[in-house]
Amino acid sequence: MPGQAAGDSPGFIAPMLATAAAGLPPDAAEFVAEAKWDGLRACVAVAGGRVRVWSRTGRDITAAYPELAALAAVAGRRTLVLDAEIVALSGPRPDFTALQRRMRTGRPGGGLLAAVPVTLIIFDVLRSGRDHLDRSPYVLRRALLEDLGLEVPGSVQVPPAFPGEAAALLAATRDRGLEGIMLKRPASLYHPGRRTREWLKIRNIRAADVRVGGWLPGTGTRAHLAGSVLMGLPRPGGLEFAGAVGSGLSMAESRELTALLQSLEQPVSPFTEPVPADIARRARWARPVIAAEVAYLERTESGRLRHPVWRGIRPG
Repeated sequence: MPGQAAGDSPGFIAPMLATAAAGLPPDAAEFVAEAKWDGLRACVAVAGGRVRVWSRTGRDITAAYPELAALAAVAGRRTLVLDAEIVALSGPRPDFTALQRRMRTGRPGGGLLAAVPVTLIIFDVLRSGRDHLDRSPYVLRRALLEDLGLEVPGSVQVPPAFPGEAAALLAATRDRGLEGIMLKRPASLYHPGRRTREWLKIRNIRAADVRVGGWLPGTGTRAHLAGSVLMGLPRPGGLEFAGAVGSGLSMAESRELTALLQSLEQPVSPFTEPVPADIARRARWARPVIAAEVAYLERTESGRLRHPVWRGIRPG
């Protein structure tokens, strides 16, 4: 990392960021493709038998993930700084809801460690020994990473990368219910803390037809309007609560929805199960006759739609 002395201890390097893309670019075959993991981005340093872990913002989270100390044994005497993702796996798939249980505590007890083990997914090496690699092309960093032999069964993985296989990997991640893919140009350098188009991220987005069962007032200039709406999924037994969505709502749509929902207001929740208390105490309920479409990343075990984006009211 520029500005560090050659023999100093490894420190935090702000992760390079990818640009979101709606789909595969025309030159997708010129990129190297990797699976995108739904977890917590981390910078990991190994030196002198010690492992340190930082979040994307530079917060030291080493104590929160003690199982990652296993990395020290396979790193041996080497000094390394790695770009990685911490995930909680449910079978082959990351479970972000489970990971959130770990993210809420700085020093997990034995019960939580056993209930929600985490895995470190490593996809880049930024320093090896005295060599700072941010000015080395991605393909050379990737080859070095694969030669380091850092995998630890149950706690550390180095998944494969797929040159020229973007379309095939995107289809495979969609079939397996994974978040999506990353595309990286072979010659891309590492730009700490910067978002560039040398790295692209493509998510597997799903869509759902929902009913609107209420709304939450916005803040500031939108305090009199719907800041977000409460979604439900129609089921044989009634309307299943699926969370709230505000992303994608324009000011014009918010005004239209607010007027419609006020005309449909009712005193009780239309959902079949209790809505979380922090939402229920602010909610204004409505008869669930407005049909809408939302895009989302995945459904959680509790039935919520993760990362929902409003697409609009459905006609009829």
